[in-house]
Parts: sequence; C-alpha cells; structure tokens
Amino acid sequence: MSTTKAGAGDASLPTAADTDDNLTQGWGSRGYRIWAMGLLLLIYASNFVDRVILAALGPSIRADLKISGTQLGLLGGIAFALFYTLLGIPIARLAERRSRVAIIAAATAIWSAMTALCGTAANFGHLLLFRVGVGVGEAGLTPPAYSLISDYFPARRRASALSIFLLGIPLGSFLGATIGGWFAREHGWRAAFYVLGLPGIALALIAWITLREPPRGASDPRHLRGGETPSLMVVLKLLWAKRSFRHIAMAASLTSFANFGNNLFLPSFFSGVHHLDIATSGLLFGLLTGLAGVVGTFVGGFGTDRAGRRDRRWTLWLPAIGLLVGAPFFMIGVALPNWLGGFLLMLVSSMFFYSWSPALNGALQNMVTARMRASAAAILSVIFNLFGTGLGPVFVGFLNDFYAQRAFTAGSYAVTCPGGGALPGATQMVVDACSAATQMGVRLAIITTAVAYFWSAIHFYLAGRHIRDDILAETPNASA
Repeated sequence: MSTTKAGAGDASLPTAADTDDNLTQGWGSRGYRIWAMGLLLLIYASNFVDRVILAALGPSIRADLKISGTQLGLLGGIAFALFYTLLGIPIARLAERRSRVAIIAAATAIWSAMTALCGTAANFGHLLLFRVGVGVGEAGLTPPAYSLISDYFPARRRASALSIFLLGIPLGSFLGATIGGWFAREHGWRAAFYVLGLPGIALALIAWITLREPPRGASDPRHLRGGETPSLMVVLKLLWAKRSFRHIAMAASLTSFANFGNNLFLPSFFSGVHHLDIATSGLLFGLLTGLAGVVGTFVGGFGTDRAGRRDRRWTLWLPAIGLLVGAPFFMIGVALPNWLGGFLLMLVSSMFFYSWSPALNGALQNMVTARMRASAAAILSVIFNLFGTGLGPVFVGFLNDFYAQRAFTAGSYAVTCPGGGALPGATQMVVDACSAATQMGVRLAIITTAVAYFWSAIHFYLAGRHIRDDILAETPNASA
C-alpha cells in the first residue's frame, strides 16, 4: 500500500486489491490506525483543554481583572469564535489540496502557545487578543482531522471512529476544568494557563513526525474517490440542497449555543450559588463535561452506528430523544437549592447533551465525496460556531448581568459589584445584595439558555426524516 509522509501532497490511489480491504477495514495497518486515532484524540483533548480553561478560571479572572459577565462571555465566545470560523473555510480549502497532517501540527502549536500567553495578560484587552490567537490556531484542527479520519475508516465505521476522536471534547474538558481549577487555587490562574498550554507544542511535533497522509478517498468506493477539488460554492450548494443538512446545521447551532454558553458559566454557578471553592467547582464542571461527555459520546457514536444499520433515520432521532429527556432534568438540577442533588441531575442530563456530535458529523461526512469533506466540515463549523460558540457565551453573560441587575436592590450592579462581588470596604448589606444578585443572575441565565435544547431536538427529528434520501443521493449503493 502506498503511503505519503506528513509534508507531502497526495499519494496515488491504492490498487484494486487494497481497495477491497480498505472498504471493509480502512487505510493502513490496524496498529497504525490505533496509533493515529490515539494521537488525534490527545490533540483534540489539548484543543478543548485550551478552550474550556477560561471557564474553569473564570471566577478567579473576574475577581482579579474586575470584568463583567458579558466581558467573560466575549472572551469565551466572539473573541474565540469569530476568527475560528473565518479561518475555518480557507484552512479547509487548503486541506483539500495540501497535507492535512502538516496543517494539524501547525495549528496545534499555535493554539498551545497562545493559551500559555493568556497567563501574561494584565487586563481584559490582553486576554481578548490572546483568545483571538487561540481561535486562529484551533481553526486548523477539525476540518482536516475529519477528512483524515474519513480516509482512515470506511463509511460504515466512521461514526464510531469519529466518536473516538470526539472523546477529546470530554477528556480535554475534564482535564482543563480539574487541573485548571486546582492550579488556580494553589498557584493562581496565570500558572494554570502556562501548565495546560505548553504540552500541546510537544503533541504538534509528534503529529508532524508520526502521522501519515492517506490517499484521498482511500476507504471509499471508486465512484466517490479522486477527481478535482470542487469549488467552495459547489460544496455549499450541494449541502444546502439537502434538507437534512439544513436541519443538521440548525440542530448543531442550537445545541452548541446552549452547551458552550452554559459551560462557560457553570464554574461561576457552583462557586457563586453554592459557595464552593474554585478547585471543587472545577472538579464538578470537569465531571459534567468529562464523565458525562465520555458516556454520551460513546453512546452517540457506537449506539447510532448500530441503530443506523437498520434505519439511518435513527442516527439522528436518538439525539433528538436524548435532548428532550435531558433538558428538563438539567433545568431542575440548576434550580435545586442543594448542590449535590442538583449536580447529580445535571450529570445525568449532560450525558444526553454530548450524544449528538458523532452521529451528526458521521452523517455529514457520508453526504459528500472525498475532496469535499474538509470543506463540508468547515461549512458546518462556520454555521454552528458563529451562532453557537460565538453567541452562546455572550448571550448567557448578558443574561447573567441582566438578571443580576434586576435582582440588585442597592443601585447599579455593574458599578457596585464589579466581577460579581462587592468592593473592599462595602457594608454587609451591600455584600449580601451583591451575592444574592449574582446567584440569581447566573442561575436564571443558565436555565433560560437551556430552552434551546428543546428547539434543537425538533431539528434533529426533521433531519432524520430526510437523511436516507440525502445520503443515497451521493452513495447509491448505501443501504437504507
């Protein structure tokens, strides 16, 4: 079997004998595929460590730099998502023609260095600049990684393979939240950025040296392999013509809106409402995104692959059911006065919130041909990251400040309670008023935003109604 090193262009297509094996097992040896998936998993975990660490350190950063909930939302939302999405398309187009391995390695090094630099920030402006840099780097991972994995594995195993890659989300979220929270308590929030940012540079070097670039469409039938790379408009028109894609885009946007928006403020919820220290708040946040994410991602990937063998529609109907079941329990958990009971309800419900991504991305990759995959992933990424990742945190931050001001009884909340707490020397009445308003603000903001899960479930259901026809339009030999 022919191979291509990381820095090179595409290799020639495999032979007919190779093709038969690729269609059943995938490209490369079993040992190599295990290594590649393990390394890509760690890289994606590093990606999410650097993405969620801001949430884990949010209470300390707000108290130190005196920033508002809206400003924290901007740091975790638009500052990151705008450049992440704007660069996603050109990087994806580059990945259709050049080495995906090289792009992944360079991107990993950039976002890791920028995360470490966040530890040097002296004010909101500095943090804003470095978070933009993190977004620039992270734009270079998912489109080429999805395309690479889709060439490593045949269509029938892609959702399962992608679920392994997507375990990087809960793994990285857990590590970022727990290690970040502990370092913030013991050594300060700046040290946490240094410790969690720099290891990604080593991962970038390992990826450059050890990952191999497969031929385009190596694990696809012949009619889906090779050919010229279509223009971006061709890919966009093809996707937009599919009713399932339009509903997938809405479902992904709404779920990401609620997930990323609320996640940024969960540590602040535990520390502000239940008065837990930053390390404990980080641990609970890590379990909500880590443990729940692992279970949800495994069930979402392997469960929907199995359900889809009989009827492809169930690959998207299962996530719809999960969101409808999980959302009410999550909202009740946030509202409960007891932190342990509330946390357990939130933990169970969060498992459903992470079950959708493998099924959704697997369906997307199966809609298009080999030289469209990175572009298709980037198009979807632009849609749901601008709306979900970009606006979700800002929306929750705005609601946090809005509800807090309505609950505050001693004047201007923003002036009297900068960073969510009273100024030094304030009277006990003002301290209590700030605390009560802060608790009310974050609790109501999270509950309000969770309504988006119900809306998302509707679009998952509608996407499932059309998915069989839309995949069959590209893969006529696929079974329903």
